[in-house]
Formats: sequence, structure tokens, C-alpha cells
Amino acid sequence: MESNCTTINSQLQKFYLSPIYAVEFAIGFPGNLLVVLGYIFCLTSWSSSNVYLFNLALSDLIFLCTLPHLSYSYAQDVHEIVPTLCVINRFILHVNLYSSILFMVWVSVDRLLVIQHPQRNHFLLSCRSSLCVSLLTWILVVIQISPLLHFIVKDLKRSNWTRCHDFGSLDDTESTFIYSLVLTVTGFMLPLLALFLSSFKMVSLLITQEQAFGTSFQRPLKIVRTAAIMFLVLYTPIHVMRNMRIASQLPWLTFSQCSKVYIEVVYIITRPIAFMHSVINPIFYFLMTDRFKELLLDKFRLVGRRRRILT
Repeated sequence: MESNCTTINSQLQKFYLSPIYAVEFAIGFPGNLLVVLGYIFCLTSWSSSNVYLFNLALSDLIFLCTLPHLSYSYAQDVHEIVPTLCVINRFILHVNLYSSILFMVWVSVDRLLVIQHPQRNHFLLSCRSSLCVSLLTWILVVIQISPLLHFIVKDLKRSNWTRCHDFGSLDDTESTFIYSLVLTVTGFMLPLLALFLSSFKMVSLLITQEQAFGTSFQRPLKIVRTAAIMFLVLYTPIHVMRNMRIASQLPWLTFSQCSKVYIEVVYIITRPIAFMHSVINPIFYFLMTDRFKELLLDKFRLVGRRRRILT
């Protein structure tokens, strides 16, 4: 039994991680590329929400570019790695994981402020303020993920630069476990709490406005609620299982070998689930900004008319 269970994780990486990452890239990359190009070439004037959504799409697009290499590595069970590429891929992966939820927080705060200040006279609703917030967000996330670079490089040295382990499989388990718990709280739980609090605040404001104007303002609330639920459903499993995976390797905890493998198996299953947000996020760009959707459709119609004229 002990010997048989140890082969599960390698099979799962080859026949689960590899195809799922390939599918996520195939679906997510065109969608996010369309959004990024649409924002660059179609929008003539930018609002604060456009800035946050553009940064979110850009983060997803950069992350999705790492998936083909990961998919190929797991499919071929590559043992010879390029250390620099390993560090860069893991860094981009986790920067995206925690920048995505933060940019969605700013989108929800932006929607809340628009409801409070329909004339957009609040200073945080200006394009300049949103650019500053976006820059600070990137800096904050890079600072949050910087310790992970240290652990990855340390782990690469221990394996003589031959193995590129994921976050939950690094050798320095005690320090990694503490860091993982801190990152879970600061990078996931607090932003998720902010998402839900902003939606609850919207409820009271929308009820007041509906009573005053007799008009439904439920759409922005539903979008923010959906975003909060999405991150709750997609992010919770990977954070729970990553901490359990690291904890199972702590020297003072006596797990059987198969127990460790089964925990790792569930952890492997949760990883691509968390990254599905990059595939789903483009939907929010069209729901959040009707103007962007209209401009993008107009651009497609213009291109179609030009092709018909040329032919």
C-alpha cells in the first residue's frame, strides 16, 4: 500500500495538471488578450474602473503566458530545468494570484464610490488616483511575494538546481509554513473580507437609493457579489490545502507516507481550480463597462465593413 500510493501524484501531474493548464491557456489567453487590446485601441477616455480592470487583465495575460511551459513540463516529466525560468514562473504565478483579488477589491470600492458619488467628484474616482492605487498594488504584491523567491532559490540550491518545486513542496517547511499562513491572511482573507464588506455596504446604499428614486441599482451589487463568491470558491481550497501540505511535512508531525501523498494529491487538484479566475475574469470586463463592450463591438463592425469593401 505504501509503495503504490507514491505514484499517484506524478500521474496526476501528467494527466490532470498538464491538460487543465493547457485548456486554461487556450481559453483564457485569447479572452484577456482581446480585453487588453480593446482597452488600448478602443477606449478614448479612461475611468478609474477601466484602469483597475486593465491592470487585472494585464496580470492575467502575463500569468497565462507561463502555462504552456508548465503544461509541457508536467506532460513530459521534465527533470532538467532552467533555474531562472523556474523562479520567474513561480513569481509571476503568485503575483497574479494575489494581485487579481486586490484589483477586484479596488473595482468593488470604485463601484461603491460611484453609487455614493454619482457625479464622480470623489478624488479616488479620478484616473490619476486609480493609476497611483494600481502602482501601489503592484508594489505591495511584489513585496508580499519576495520572501517566496528566497525560499525557491534556497530549495533549488538544495536540489543542485535540478528540481523546480511548487510552493507547497519546498524543503524549508518551518519557515515556509509561517510565511504561507501570513500570506493566506494578508493576501487572501483580508482582501476577500473587503470584497464582502463592500458588497454589504452597497446593499444599504442601494436600498436607500431605490426607495428615493424608485429605480433598481442591483446590477453593480450582483457583479461585486459574484466576484466575491468566485474568489471564495476558487481560492479557499488552494490556501487550505497548501497549508495542510506544508504542515504534513513538518518534522514533529508524524504523518504516514500515504497520508502525505493523499494531502498532496488534493493540493494538486486545487491548484488549477484557483487559476480559473484568469479564464472567468474577462466576463467581468464586459459586465462592468457597457461602454467598453459597445466600443469593442463597433470596432469589430468597422473591421468587418472594411473587409467587405476590400473583397
